[in-house]
Amino acid sequence: MTETTKPYDSTLGAALLLLPTLVVLVVFLYYPALLTFRLSLFQTLLLGTERAFVGLENYVGLLGSGAYHGSFLISVAFAATVVLGTLVVSLFVAYLLFQVEVGESTYLVAAIWPYALPTAVAGTVLLFLLHPTLGIITHYVEALTGVELDWFTSGPLAFLVVALSAVWKQLGYNIVFLVAALNNVPTTLTESAKLDGVGHLRLLRRVYLPLISPTLVFLVVVNTIYAFFGAFPLVDLMTSGGPSGATNLLIFKLYRDAFEFSSLGSAAAQSVVLFVVVALLMWVQLRVSDRYMHYGA
Repeated sequence: MTETTKPYDSTLGAALLLLPTLVVLVVFLYYPALLTFRLSLFQTLLLGTERAFVGLENYVGLLGSGAYHGSFLISVAFAATVVLGTLVVSLFVAYLLFQVEVGESTYLVAAIWPYALPTAVAGTVLLFLLHPTLGIITHYVEALTGVELDWFTSGPLAFLVVALSAVWKQLGYNIVFLVAALNNVPTTLTESAKLDGVGHLRLLRRVYLPLISPTLVFLVVVNTIYAFFGAFPLVDLMTSGGPSGATNLLIFKLYRDAFEFSSLGSAAAQSVVLFVVVALLMWVQLRVSDRYMHYGA
């Protein structure tokens, strides 16, 4: 005779289980966030020494800063390029891997290994591979196209190189989730569609995309966060925000303002604004996607 399983209803036990997570969140997330907001209300000297309380003056200064406006627009364009490029390429690769019957694991490992590289290492490797004068990839591209790719002096080329590098770095993460999502689609739907003569592209668009939409929304959110925050090592190692500020993303600008120009108050204000902007983007993406997502087969 089996014993009846009782529901877990201990409030104290649940609180104790959640306590380690709450401590980590408070110590490493909420408390630093409050300190950052507090710092944004001060004008600071070297190493963050508080000089004077200025209230919202740092935020008002950002509203009137042309350099900040330019960096903001560049960051938005960069995020849109990285998110769209990563999703399109990773979906294409994942769909090809999904159809492979022999050696799928080998191809999958080959597709995801760039994600395993630390971003700083990836930035260093890509800098040498894509260097305008020393890079082997640049050499062959110029030999085949006849176009000089001097992205050390061309702002649009530098933007494109950093964006492509960010897409390449993030592909593996997306491919893993998309292959898993595609494998969860019922085989009966695939077989029925093939019997009806549905082609591969139409099968992807009409059958697979609606069924894996929750995964796509998750990846849009993750890729957006990555584009705004995770591309800092690539910019720092490859372009240092140049040329002429063409790759001066918000995350890199606030770093320079804080640690090169010792303007920690302004940098803290920039970090708060960046957090609010990304949070609003997440909210909009989730609210809009709720109308189109499909849960269940």
